[in-house]
Amino acid sequence: MASITQSPVSFTGNLTSKSNASDHLRSSSNGACGVPLRTLGRAQLGAKQRNFTISAKVRKVKKHEYPWPEDPDPNVKGGVLSHLSPFKPLKEKPKPVTLDFEKPLMDLQKKIIDVQKMANETGLDFSDQIISLENKYQQALKDLYTHLTPIQRVNIARHPNRPTFLDHVFNITEKFVELHGDRAGYDDPAIVTGLGTIDGKRYMFIGHQKGRNTKENIQRNFGMPTPHGYRKALRMMYYADHHGFPIITFIDTPGAYADVKSEELGQGEAIAHNLRTMFGLKVPIISIVMGEGGSGGALAIGCGNKLLMLENAVFYVASPEACAAILWKTAKASPKAAEKLRITATELTKLQISDGVIPEPLGGAHADPYWTSQQIKTAIIESMDELVKMDTETLLKHRAQKFRKLGGFQEGIPVDPKRKVNMKKKEDPIVPITRTSEAELAEEVEKLKQQILDGAKSTGGLPRTGLKDMIEKLQTEIDYEYAEAARALGMEDKISMLREEIAKSRSGSDEAANPALRVKIEQVRDEFDKKLPAAPNYSSLKGKLDLLEDLSKNLNLSEKSSKKDELKLEIKKRLNAVTNRPEVKQKIESLKAEMANSGVTDIGSNPELKEKLLQLRSELHSEFDAVLKSMDLQVVHPTPETMGKLSTFNEEVHMIIDDVVSSSDLKDKIELLKAEVAKAGLTPDGDAKSKIEALESEIKQAIKEALNTPELKEKHEKLTAEVLESTKSSKESTGDEQSKSDEAQVTVTAEASRGSA
Repeated sequence: MASITQSPVSFTGNLTSKSNASDHLRSSSNGACGVPLRTLGRAQLGAKQRNFTISAKVRKVKKHEYPWPEDPDPNVKGGVLSHLSPFKPLKEKPKPVTLDFEKPLMDLQKKIIDVQKMANETGLDFSDQIISLENKYQQALKDLYTHLTPIQRVNIARHPNRPTFLDHVFNITEKFVELHGDRAGYDDPAIVTGLGTIDGKRYMFIGHQKGRNTKENIQRNFGMPTPHGYRKALRMMYYADHHGFPIITFIDTPGAYADVKSEELGQGEAIAHNLRTMFGLKVPIISIVMGEGGSGGALAIGCGNKLLMLENAVFYVASPEACAAILWKTAKASPKAAEKLRITATELTKLQISDGVIPEPLGGAHADPYWTSQQIKTAIIESMDELVKMDTETLLKHRAQKFRKLGGFQEGIPVDPKRKVNMKKKEDPIVPITRTSEAELAEEVEKLKQQILDGAKSTGGLPRTGLKDMIEKLQTEIDYEYAEAARALGMEDKISMLREEIAKSRSGSDEAANPALRVKIEQVRDEFDKKLPAAPNYSSLKGKLDLLEDLSKNLNLSEKSSKKDELKLEIKKRLNAVTNRPEVKQKIESLKAEMANSGVTDIGSNPELKEKLLQLRSELHSEFDAVLKSMDLQVVHPTPETMGKLSTFNEEVHMIIDDVVSSSDLKDKIELLKAEVAKAGLTPDGDAKSKIEALESEIKQAIKEALNTPELKEKHEKLTAEVLESTKSSKESTGDEQSKSDEAQVTVTAEASRGSA
């Protein structure tokens, strides 16, 4: 039953005797302090009667409407909750705080403000510049906040303008009423508890509450609870468990308040009691780390079925500064400590300590608190939908298993390669050499040669991977043959002793610096070479050496061919990039349209169009020359006489190709290819596709063989020499290296002219 407290009553007058017992037993409905007003006003004091006066001051108290007002003002900012909670929006907006790593963003922001101010003062249009600067700012913001270091996330988690527990609660609940006190001491403002509804469902909210300014931080003790705060949280947990309210806890504290008074009042016992109790609560528990979660002060309300973390929140046993002071004896090593501790939301999710990451807007939660709160609300609803389906026994096992599996390792699971850094390296096992017979080697080499031949016919390139594997295999076989030959010739001990001497000399300097050792090496080598033909396995060794030499040549050809193809592709790619530029495309299309509209068939009859065409051609040539020079290629412009010879050579090549194509054998193959293509249609099957590819390969090979005549080769070489002679002066001015580039370019140009045919 509520009691009404009134101001003390002041009495004036003289009392010579006490009131009668019957007066005190009368109704005191109109009295004060249990004394009837009639007795106080007109007291009969023996035979003598005097006037007696009384005065009372009653303080007017604002009437509270519990639990909710009947007609709340819809225009009040904050809605219904602002009628009930003393937590009101700040009268003044918090001052913006710029972190050290955000200073480049502030420079861009300042430029945007300066340009806007200039536009307002001058009246000029700077919209393009403003849009460009804003795009740069957004891109810089995105790049910065998607590649944050751990210590930067710690600074964001401690940001003074970061939304607090009550900010989030008022954004995600329709109704909320705060509950106070631990029924044992006093009401700790560092922990706030209360009942609220989300989508009509009731939840118990418990969280650390930091201040939004210095005054509030002092009042809230900077979010560091005392034992009274944890006992208040414990009382509300029992209350929620009794009434079946799911519990949602919000963690944002650097740690429990560690002063002498708190220790005297049982800080450790209060935290331990909470830990033990939370594992036995029969309602779902979700814990959300919204800022920094420090040590046992965070864990005291964080033993839930689900632990979710905001993107820039941190959760640690010891702060990075404390860890750095312990390990590196200086707090300046905190960035290194933050990285080693793995305290960010992403890292803790990988370690399965956190069950999920709640996204934040670019710039941190303080950039858009309401949006962040809605992300928290969505995460709460999804997690609760999963937990409420569990029965009590499953729920308790789920909560216990979450913490039981932390830090557990199972034998037999492969170790993360990163963790093998400090492990002792195992010695590589000695694998015995498996020799291959000469017949098998010869068969493998023949197959490889056939693959090389097929690759050359199909212009698909040589099989470089197969070549390298075969060469390595041959080298292993040859090393084994040399060892067998040395053993058979009785030189194994001499070679072993020489190797030991070489190893000793290498510890000090190169063996080449020791003349006596060098002479000894030459003597042993000459002796071995003289005796080698007498070795029983000499023929096998000689055959394998010949195979190795042959395959090495093929590998070199393959590498040269691939480099040439890569160069051609790169040149084509860069030239296409020039012609595909919007302004170049527009010029070409406009010239085509002008030619089409004029109806001129011979452009030479229209001097104006011819002039435009020559101008566009000159511009493109200069662009192409710049592209080739950027690739360290010398651009060669042959003389008109040389160009005429090139044209004549191309005509001769075309005539040879026409003769080959007109031959009966190749003509039949071309007709057969056309028939196969028409028969296969747009979607040929495997057999049809292989037939078409085989015919194409045969036709290409026939044309290639026709062009590969000695007369045509001789003409090509003479023409190449003439082109090189015509550009001799250019070579002398650009140097020897540039001359080599010229020669390579001319060769590529000449071969390209042949290939184009």
